[in-house]
Amino acid sequence: MKYVGVWIDLKEANIIAIEDKLVDQKTILSNIETRERIEGESKAFGRFGDQYLNNEKAKKNKIDKLTKSYLKNVIDSIKKADEILIFGPAQIKIKLGNLIHDDPNLSVKLSEIQNAEQMTANQKAAYVKNYFKK
Repeated sequence: MKYVGVWIDLKEANIIAIEDKLVDQKTILSNIETRERIEGESKAFGRFGDQYLNNEKAKKNKIDKLTKSYLKNVIDSIKKADEILIFGPAQIKIKLGNLIHDDPNLSVKLSEIQNAEQMTANQKAAYVKNYFKK
């Protein structure tokens, strides 16, 4: 059996795979920049007569596209798991869970989605080991 725990937030996903008491850890970086400043940008809006233009929609679309790509990379790296645990501090773990539920092959493997705080690499590995001991 191959057990996989995924600790995820907006910066990175740590994938902890346990197979035959061997622990393998892998990190996937998201490259999502939520506070990006565009060169030459001075205000959140520009004024032309009585019209205001802002670039919030373009920024949101860019973040959504990067998030989708990030979650796809995470899913691609956990497809061979027999059982999956998702945990972490951010709401992105719920988005990942929803994408897994959309895939019939992976949805049966998803064990649980849990809230967890920031942890060190060793704490994450211990968390996954303790979860799958039962």
